[in-house]
Amino acid sequence: QVQLVESGGGLVQAGDSLRLSCAASGRTFSRYAMGWFRQAHGKEREFVAGIGWPGLTTYYADSVKGRFTISRDNAKNTVYLQMNSLKSEDTAVYYCAAREVTTSTRPHDYDHWGQGTQVTVSS
Repeated sequence: QVQLVESGGGLVQAGDSLRLSCAASGRTFSRYAMGWFRQAHGKEREFVAGIGWPGLTTYYADSVKGRFTISRDNAKNTVYLQMNSLKSEDTAVYYCAAREVTTSTRPHDYDHWGQGTQVTVSS
């Protein structure tokens, strides 16, 4: 079992930056692909970014491409989401998720989830 804990959310203004962190514990972090998802109020959970093991491949939703960067520090069992040029439409609860080996853009492909961290962007 892998436990995931997100942090770094908050209230910012449009154009600002935030960095989310997701710390993993429990089973070894190795071999896990990681993903960031978000869910806005009243909407379905959507894929934001993904990174494979050990971190050579990354994937992004079109809506965040060029603004967000996903990365991982395997020595610290942590994955990050650097979010720049934030927009009001980025407001959502952001979730970290893990699955073995390969990334996926589909939430139901992931076996382990964090509790989420709120990001609110005011315009």
